[in-house]
Amino acid sequence: MILKYLLIITLFLSSLYSQTIKDISNVIGIRENQLIGYGLVVGLPGTGDKSKFTMQSLQNLLRNSYIKIPAGSINSKNIAAVMVTADLPPFSRQGDKIKVKVSTIGDAKSVDNGELLITQLKGVDGNVYALAQGTIISNENNKTTGFIYEGATVENEIDFDLRNEDSIQLSLLKNSAKNADLIETKINEKFGKKLATAIDTRTIEVKKPQNMSTVKFLSIVQNIELDATFKKKLIIDINRESIITGGDIPIDPVTIARDTFTIRIDKSTLDENEWNDAAKNPGVDIGDDVKIADKPIINIDNAMINTKGTPTISDLVRSMKVMKLPMTEIIDTLKMIKEMGAIDVDIEIRG
Repeated sequence: MILKYLLIITLFLSSLYSQTIKDISNVIGIRENQLIGYGLVVGLPGTGDKSKFTMQSLQNLLRNSYIKIPAGSINSKNIAAVMVTADLPPFSRQGDKIKVKVSTIGDAKSVDNGELLITQLKGVDGNVYALAQGTIISNENNKTTGFIYEGATVENEIDFDLRNEDSIQLSLLKNSAKNADLIETKINEKFGKKLATAIDTRTIEVKKPQNMSTVKFLSIVQNIELDATFKKKLIIDINRESIITGGDIPIDPVTIARDTFTIRIDKSTLDENEWNDAAKNPGVDIGDDVKIADKPIINIDNAMINTKGTPTISDLVRSMKVMKLPMTEIIDTLKMIKEMGAIDVDIEIRG
């Protein structure tokens, strides 16, 4: 029987990694805010829609530009009506760029390489916080949705004064009396006095020392190690196609062979000069001292990923994205590596 997937692990991880407070909790008040807007995509090669609301939206747009056209005179599949969504990160400032997601609401077949016209993105309060515009890159497996990286510009900021806070509240990602008590104990031990109090099994209130800035205080609290017996948690947001936490988890050299691709990941033995020598270290530099290159091992798509330091899950995920593998494949691969014991982590999928 031929196995659908073959996973070869060259080395196994045997150690556990200390989990920090920020891995299992959020700070109340510091959160992303969801934005939404209605827009039009133009320039599609006949893959748009002819819905009445799409044509009406285009007529209204032209009318605002003082171009009058008879009702029903537009009959084109080069445009599409879409919903545009984005997450506004905490402490975003005017001029910051954020990623937007575009999804069709009519019968358009594809929005790939279409141009999103300027679109207002509003919060739940009805206020406009960002303006989106740009060329769409559609999803590999679903051409009716896509992204524009850095596709929106922040226009308005959400007020949150962290500087003058005299305390913070931590909210556990999962309800746990044990973890709430542990966090309270660890914080009080770290500062040598009673600052933290577990209000309930999810909420811990922590008073800030008077001689310390809130940012420094928060940095210390969030990076307090809890217990070496905790498994490191890998949290992946499938909608944003990103790692929320756990990207820095080390992964030992590994070879992954599946139906459509093969990957080998390893720490490079090259010195600094050899690393920068394209002849000795060919490939595409994808940042953070990581290179990805073709390396014909077997007769399927494959890559050799070299890293200067110890390879991490983030290195593997970014490299697989460069190979244009869908997020579902990336997640399945990570789960397989975990099942084989190559990484001792808890994997949580959000979205």
